[in-house]
Amino acid sequence: MGLFDSLLGHGSSVDPADLKKRLDGVLIEGEQPQLAFRIVRDFFVFTQHRLILVDIQGMTGSKVEYTTIPYRAITRFSVETAGTFDLDSELRIWVSGSSTPIQRTLGKGSDVRGIQRALATGICR
Repeated sequence: MGLFDSLLGHGSSVDPADLKKRLDGVLIEGEQPQLAFRIVRDFFVFTQHRLILVDIQGMTGSKVEYTTIPYRAITRFSVETAGTFDLDSELRIWVSGSSTPIQRTLGKGSDVRGIQRALATGICR
C-alpha cells in the first residue's frame, strides 16, 4: 500500500466508517488514509501526501475544520509527553512560512509515539 503499512494498527481506535464520512470530498483521487489517530473527537489522518487535521467543533459536531499540511512544508515538530502530574501531552508542528507552530493537546492514552513516528516517516520520505 504505502509508507505507513508497518504502522497500521498502532493508533487509537478510529471507526473506518466515521473516518470515510469525515474525509468524503477532502481526499484527492488515489489518496488513501494510511494511518489515523483519534484525539477525543478530532482526528490526525496521515495519507501518502499529507497530514490532515480534522477538528470537529460545536455540540453537534456538524462544524468541522480541516487543516492540510503537506509533509514537505513541515520544517520541524515536537512532542512533549505527559509527566507525573500533567495528564496531557503536547504536539507542535512548525510549517514553513509561519513562525508560530500548530499546537494540539493530546489527551491521556493518546499514541504519542505513533504520531511522532508517523510524522517522522512522512517528513523523511
